[in-house]
Amino acid sequence: MKFVSTRGGNESVTFTEALSKGLTKDGGLFVPELFPNFKMEIHSSYSAFAEMIVQPFFEGSELASHSKEICQKALNFPIPLKFLKNEPSTAILELFHGPTAAFKDVGARFLAQCESKLDRKKTVLVATSGDTGGAVAAAFSETETPVIILYPKNKVSLRQERQLTTWGPKVRAFQVRGSFDDCQRIVKEALADRSLLLEHHFISANSINIGRLLAQVCYHARSSLEYFQVTGKKPTLIVPTGNLGNGVAALWAMAMGFPIAQVVLATNANRTIPDYFSTGKFEPSKAVSTLANAMDVSNPSNFERMIHLFSKTDPEICSVSSVSAISVPDVEIANAIAEGKSRYGEIWCPHTATGIVAKEHLQRKKVLSETSASIDVVISATAHPAKFETVVEPLINETVVIPKALQASLEGTSVSVEIDSTYQDLLHHL
Repeated sequence: MKFVSTRGGNESVTFTEALSKGLTKDGGLFVPELFPNFKMEIHSSYSAFAEMIVQPFFEGSELASHSKEICQKALNFPIPLKFLKNEPSTAILELFHGPTAAFKDVGARFLAQCESKLDRKKTVLVATSGDTGGAVAAAFSETETPVIILYPKNKVSLRQERQLTTWGPKVRAFQVRGSFDDCQRIVKEALADRSLLLEHHFISANSINIGRLLAQVCYHARSSLEYFQVTGKKPTLIVPTGNLGNGVAALWAMAMGFPIAQVVLATNANRTIPDYFSTGKFEPSKAVSTLANAMDVSNPSNFERMIHLFSKTDPEICSVSSVSAISVPDVEIANAIAEGKSRYGEIWCPHTATGIVAKEHLQRKKVLSETSASIDVVISATAHPAKFETVVEPLINETVVIPKALQASLEGTSVSVEIDSTYQDLLHHL
């Protein structure tokens, strides 16, 4: 299997080469040269299922003989598909049972295990809007690889910040005076600086890294199969998304032939993707702060991968017609959280709440055109509500119980360095 650039350059590399490079020579993102098709069967464990998915992508690389061990160590926590009792056509994919209680644990742990099998000096450089950095720090804390995290000052929750800053000297955290888009821009500049790469051996752990997305494909693929086996229907996957990595992973699962009717991207008030589907124009603006802060992204990196997929894949399998996007404002996020227990018996994090609102929007749309409001959906629950207690608890008037794994990651002394939103200031501190 070879990986090529979204921008059409002549670069063609193996999976491990794509891991180490992060960005392509022409500044694009790595994508698979082709997508394999799989038999519609569920293995007994997530790790065995994931091994089946990743093996074709590992072929020809240094990791080809390590897929089983990598998947077993990375996916060693449950990822249940939970059908709502009062809405049997709606299932929640709970992605928050890992060490930092967010879906980013899946990709981060997979990437860390891949890197642990490669005998090379490296430093992980990652921008985070909240959850990615903590998941990367936790995952790589089990290895010898140092980590550098950039996060926007005053734009992550208190518990998110502790997960970024309490790992000791091997994990250096930088508060950037700016937005996540600024953090992401700085990381891209660093990865494009060849002299800096030679000095620090940086690798990316954001969703621009192919390793992150490949792991996320696995849970979208498996959940669609589980839903299909129970109901006999292909579900619509509703994916809360900011940098568009999780959404692209769902689209890749569709391109591989898994039973997915369509993908709906749920965003917050940062409307770049919904506006693109409405106007055909990709026009990022300054990111705005919302209750769903981990999705406060205006210029999503993985947009390139989505457009590349539509241009290269059989349009009957995956095309613009198979994906849509819905923007959810803060007032609707807050209402979804406040009504979660009474309507569904669940407490939602702000990001999962955007998926719930998107589902209700689709139901209302169906009522207008048909007699039934039933809609077959799998909603990605991207984080545990305890990570966002300052938002969630006032809306539900109760304390959210902190999972043991999350509590453990919150302990320790918090240390970070504040920097300007410039690449030069990061270089100064490095």
